[in-house]
Amino acid sequence: MIPDRLKRLRAILEEKKLDALLVNKLVHLHYFSGFRGDDSVLIITGSKALLVTDSRYVEQAGQQAPLFEVVKQEEGLWKKAAECLRSLGCRNVGFEGDALYYNDYARMAGLLEGIGFREAVDLGALRQVKEAEEISSIRRACEIADRAFEDVLGFLRPGISEIEVAAHLENCMRQLGSEEPSFTTIVASGERGSLPHGIATEKLIVAGEFVTMDYGAVYQGYHSDITRTVCMGTADGRQREIYGNVLKAQLAALGAIRAGVSGRSVDQVARDSLERDGLVQYFGHGLGHSLGLEIHEEPRLSPHSKCEQLEPGMLVTDEPGVYIPGWGGLRIEDTVLVTETGGEPLTRSSKQLIELKGQ
Repeated sequence: MIPDRLKRLRAILEEKKLDALLVNKLVHLHYFSGFRGDDSVLIITGSKALLVTDSRYVEQAGQQAPLFEVVKQEEGLWKKAAECLRSLGCRNVGFEGDALYYNDYARMAGLLEGIGFREAVDLGALRQVKEAEEISSIRRACEIADRAFEDVLGFLRPGISEIEVAAHLENCMRQLGSEEPSFTTIVASGERGSLPHGIATEKLIVAGEFVTMDYGAVYQGYHSDITRTVCMGTADGRQREIYGNVLKAQLAALGAIRAGVSGRSVDQVARDSLERDGLVQYFGHGLGHSLGLEIHEEPRLSPHSKCEQLEPGMLVTDEPGVYIPGWGGLRIEDTVLVTETGGEPLTRSSKQLIELKGQ
């Protein structure tokens, strides 16, 4: 796995005519070496793979990144990285344009005076198609999220706060093996449901309200993402109708996900469904995004998606929503694996309208 990833990095060296790549993005330290610490960098050349770190991580790096030569720094990370690049005879060095802060870039440029340090590379594209082990970890993260949803249904009741719901979800996922929440847990009830990213507040949940919960687990560094909306009691006619409309759009998009289609076309399927029901004006965001070591990755499912063809092994979310100011809203979301013949939802919690009565 790591050897294949290093091979792809070295193909970039050849393509860009670079002597070395400086890799500092946290998730890329993990992806390309296996190391899960921070305050470190990788230096990749055609024949060498160095991991520069400090005394806190030397032992850990040796265990997690056996294919790398571990270099201990004592006087500053960037100083040692520059020393390594000079000692390797590098004349043209690439860096991660979306990960290297300007101040760090400026410092490295000064330390590398006389060496080309102007080629920014994007390594995220190398992670779009997931390997079998990555998919296995994401499956497990989805299973944890599903079990947390099943558990929280017995916890939800009028009078508790959104923050209490978020804490319950996160604690349950921790107990099931999640390393941390995938992102700041969203719990939006009642009129707050019109906020697509309505993070949990002290607002108390009231009988008759929709409660939207958007959350995820992290397993071995890999994320899941799920949204479910339930009704605290019996839903009224409008709630039932709009929930059904959103579910119809979500299922239509799920049926359109497969290898070979574009990110824009899948998004359009959901948008067309909501337009037929007179609700598309309340759906302002893209249909979905990929995820893996980060919660938001490429490719995207949106009107502006740059993905011309989904490929087997990609992961995308399918998450249409309707958000009506003054009324509320809802979202339904699955994490979906792209296959040759379709999309496989890895989050499997029920998407039928759940009415929590007698609680």
